[in-house]
Amino acid sequence: MTTEPPAPEEPPKRSLREAVALYLRPRALVMLIFGFSAGLPFYLIFQTLSIWLREEGVSRGEIGLFAWAGFAFTFKFLWAPVLDRVPVPILERMIGRRRAWMALAQLSVAATLLAMSFADPGTNLVYVAVVAVAIAFASATQDIAVDAWRIEAGTDEEQGVLAAMYQYGYRVGILVASAGALIIADAVNWAFAYQAMAGLMMIGFATALFAPKVEARQHVAPPRLPPMQALKESVIGPFMDFLKRYGGAAVVILAFIALFRIPDFVMGYMTGPLYVDLGYDKTEIGVIRSGAGMIATMLGVFLGGVLLLRVSFMPALLIGVAAQSATNLLYSWLSLMPAKSLYLAIAVVVDNIAYGMAGTILIAYMSSLTNAAFTATQYALFSSFYALPGKFVGGFSGFMVDAMGYAWFFALTALMGVPAAGLIYFLSRSERRLRRAASDAPPQPA
Repeated sequence: MTTEPPAPEEPPKRSLREAVALYLRPRALVMLIFGFSAGLPFYLIFQTLSIWLREEGVSRGEIGLFAWAGFAFTFKFLWAPVLDRVPVPILERMIGRRRAWMALAQLSVAATLLAMSFADPGTNLVYVAVVAVAIAFASATQDIAVDAWRIEAGTDEEQGVLAAMYQYGYRVGILVASAGALIIADAVNWAFAYQAMAGLMMIGFATALFAPKVEARQHVAPPRLPPMQALKESVIGPFMDFLKRYGGAAVVILAFIALFRIPDFVMGYMTGPLYVDLGYDKTEIGVIRSGAGMIATMLGVFLGGVLLLRVSFMPALLIGVAAQSATNLLYSWLSLMPAKSLYLAIAVVVDNIAYGMAGTILIAYMSSLTNAAFTATQYALFSSFYALPGKFVGGFSGFMVDAMGYAWFFALTALMGVPAAGLIYFLSRSERRLRRAASDAPPQPA
């Protein structure tokens, strides 16, 4: 009889110099580029798109409904087993399964972004919605492959650093897709902005094709099985494995993951309309996001990675919840102030520090929960849980703003972090109980 390790391993404590050195390893630098490629499409179907839609006279209620395009990210665990089991012809032999799927998804993202450049939101909102869903599906598929490669490419002690580098790249991609796209749209037009973003997807595509192989663990493709057995082992098996390893604590873990990012997800869809309604122009928004926002993001992501090397998961998670919730209040303040660049910069800088730090902490924690036998599927399950409630409620965010105004809306989103903070207490108790059970269990046979 064997005993599975039921609780995530805590990363070893390292000096600051050793922590910084981990960021310069080849696989960390490759992860940076993959993170950029994963982050680039995100704002182009959410915040950046919301600014375009608001400028075209689309109502806040309709803009909020575009949050539901993000359900492609939420339900990506449904097709994540495909990436674990199905080979990509030709490419897989050249670069491996994970990067082959990445390359295919990146080409799909580029193609759908190009399709969005031909949209006219003022006259055909349905076309915009359909293309937004297609971008989200391709981007979510890329995320599955990137997450699986990240977990398999690094040792357990490197996961915090790889998560931080992923966040670095991801946030840079987001900032380019917001700041860069806005500046281009202001200087030329929205069509050229989306075409330029489609071209930037080739950076990730080239890395997937030509980057040196740096995997620390070898991915072994599962054998071909009859359909029902394949369904059981590739879809049901990963979920049952998680429930078996964590028992009753699995419910607490999933509930916490589901509630962790609600404050950011719900408020995020209304920041673009807020900027437009306050009178900020696209170039001003873009410059602040790409300047002060970029530096703040880098700082936040770095702090998250270093924090995980210095303290255990529970206090780090509590810090992440508190930081991202509190910064939402800055947007309540911003909504009441005149449109001055300084005020916008303060809100963007503080929010980006908190967002980058919280994202790194959550990614590392979710990565620690996966079983190497079901990397893609289990991580997709966790990332789906953390997005589902926020995206659903976010769909109504425009109607909420219409009903209560921006100031009260952002204050309400700050309070949405309280349940997650409360669950950390129960999560900590469950983890201690699981660790005691593991230490009391008989040793595994040699």
